[in-house]
Amino acid sequence: MAKTLTEFDTIAAISTPIGEGGISIVRMSGEDAVKIANKVFKGANLTKVPTHTIHYGHIVDPDTGKTIDEVMVTVMRAPKTFTREDIVEINCHGGIVVTNHILQLLLGHGARMADPGEFTKRAFVNGRIDLTQAESVMDIVRAKTDKARQVAVQQLSGGLLKKIRAMRKEILNTLANVEVNIDYPEYDADTVTAKQMADTSQSVINKINQLLKTAQEGTVLRNGLATAIVGRPNVGKSSLLNYLTKSDKAIVTDVAGTTRDTLEEYVSIKGVPLKLVDTAGIRHTNNKVEKIGVERSEAALKKADLVLLILDSSEELTDEDMALVKETDGKKRIIILNKTDLGQKITTAGMRKLTSSAVISTSILKEKNLDELENTIKKLFFSGIENSNDQVMVTNQRQTGLLQKAKKQLQDVIHAVNKDVPVDIAQIDFTGAWDTLGEITGDSAPDELINDLFSQFCLGK
Repeated sequence: MAKTLTEFDTIAAISTPIGEGGISIVRMSGEDAVKIANKVFKGANLTKVPTHTIHYGHIVDPDTGKTIDEVMVTVMRAPKTFTREDIVEINCHGGIVVTNHILQLLLGHGARMADPGEFTKRAFVNGRIDLTQAESVMDIVRAKTDKARQVAVQQLSGGLLKKIRAMRKEILNTLANVEVNIDYPEYDADTVTAKQMADTSQSVINKINQLLKTAQEGTVLRNGLATAIVGRPNVGKSSLLNYLTKSDKAIVTDVAGTTRDTLEEYVSIKGVPLKLVDTAGIRHTNNKVEKIGVERSEAALKKADLVLLILDSSEELTDEDMALVKETDGKKRIIILNKTDLGQKITTAGMRKLTSSAVISTSILKEKNLDELENTIKKLFFSGIENSNDQVMVTNQRQTGLLQKAKKQLQDVIHAVNKDVPVDIAQIDFTGAWDTLGEITGDSAPDELINDLFSQFCLGK
């Protein structure tokens, strides 16, 4: 990707959350970063200090002579920096006014305000990271569980990059033979070259399939799992939400219909990030307010990746229960038979005759058998992927879509070879797969895609 004129500017931004805190960090990157910082810093001549050193002093407005703050300034010289450019980081006291004042001083003395994600974009443009590693930077920032962080760190070290580039190299080596055959047909036979393309295509498809197996788990880790807690009124939905969140988010009483709206909360269950939605009890009602809650519950149910259907096992199955069992059929679902402490009229064995979904008997009030629920959630979404420390995962829809596109192109190559299509025609899809895989890493990605990707990053990253 060629640099534009603005990508030679020295950029600045606040890299810590805006607000009160122990410290704030204002970051600059670019050819003039040290020179600009030196204009407003009193304490050492930053243009002469060694690289990767930190210096005590004060930020002073050169126009007024007023001291803005007591700071520590870190100087890091190219190329051994995140952006491969000179970087200066000013550690000041945390606070909106002082941090903004320092940023405005830098902007007034030659820096430009950084665009969202521009520091990471420069690391990509300057060849320090590829697109998969750039995406992993934001995955680390947004990680909701330790497992999500581990996978993101693995991506940052280039795990997916190595696999994609190995596949591209495999295709490229075969492409070289194809080109020789097209240019000098007397040195090779079409059938041999065609077979090479088909064999390579199948080999790469097998590797793509291995990565696509991880896509669901990777997306869950990155975005969290939309989980709807459903059931008729007073079966224990709010009690389960309170247990999983370790708080009293929802009101719990023995009065049916207490929850009138959907309540949302993020939790981590055995490394699986869940976006829990406690829904209003789903039943027929003439109460106007409760009816709105039921409608919202049904909407949340349709969007859910996982359904936790709670039934009161101390009572016989009702028509409302059976309607919910039918409505949630086809979704990833765990059926929870609650209130076992009151005696069971609905048994696990009996319920399993009605459904192939996981069924768990528990008493949420007594916190009985809830470990089995947590283990079932983990098994349902991470079966076969226990070792996230060394597991390369596909973590977003962009990567998944491009892998699926490359797979289709390679399948078309095999189909063309089997139909005795001329080698130079079959080669079009073969080359297309090589380009598509390159879009994942950024080796052949269009500028518009790259700009769109980095615009999703937070400011200062």
